[in-house]
Amino acid sequence: MATPRAFWKGYLKLSLVTCPVAMMPAVSEEEKVRFHTLNRKTGDRVRSRYIDSETGKEVDQDDEVKGYQRGDDDYVTLEDDEIQSVALESTRTIDIDVFAPKDSIEWIWYDRPHFLMPDDPVGEEAFSVIRDAMEATKMVGISRLVLYRRERAVLLEPRERGIVLWTLHYGDEIRDPKLYFKKIKSEKVESKLLQMVESVIDEKIQAWNPNLVQDPVQEHLLEIIAAKKKGRRLVRRSKDAPSERQSNVISIMDALKKSLDADGKRKKSR
Repeated sequence: MATPRAFWKGYLKLSLVTCPVAMMPAVSEEEKVRFHTLNRKTGDRVRSRYIDSETGKEVDQDDEVKGYQRGDDDYVTLEDDEIQSVALESTRTIDIDVFAPKDSIEWIWYDRPHFLMPDDPVGEEAFSVIRDAMEATKMVGISRLVLYRRERAVLLEPRERGIVLWTLHYGDEIRDPKLYFKKIKSEKVESKLLQMVESVIDEKIQAWNPNLVQDPVQEHLLEIIAAKKKGRRLVRRSKDAPSERQSNVISIMDALKKSLDADGKRKKSR
């Protein structure tokens, strides 16, 4: 399988050390089933248009402008040059000016992963020195970069022979978990129940495998599409979902005993 072409090229910089680098998204959505909206009568694709909400007329692209809402039907408009004036001067240099302990950054800040690699044999040594120094000190680099048409904070983490670059969420995007968890009672769990749940967990432990996160919906859609290509109609019926939320009619102890019995029988059948 050929290596995908880099979607971003630029420079990695630490103080006076600079090297050319290339970047690829670590996650791909190319295999995802995508649909276009068509006109059922003609089979032609339907295109979207921007329509003035009051006049109902189509708005020309040159007349489109960004607006920040400050009240009902009240907007402050910003031109493209005004928005661009606050952007980074360089969109092609990852200038690391801050380092932080890797364990000090919680998972919730991580957004999208990318693979960063040297883009020139001459700069490979500089790249390797930066990578190995972060590995040795257990630090990650923090920088800023324009990606996906937006300036983002990014984190650089050494991984094997390369570096993983994560885009990070901004502070105003992260919700405080205390707002959601503070109402949960802090009662001490009964030790016998705890041991039984630990036994249930132990019965279900297995090594990580990518098959654990396969998408059955996508697989079924591909089966339907393949059948329609052959002129057949295949409809998969989803399992009936409970119409109402089930009430807790049995005790936790009884439920755990049944779970352990069921897991034990499945283990014997294997």
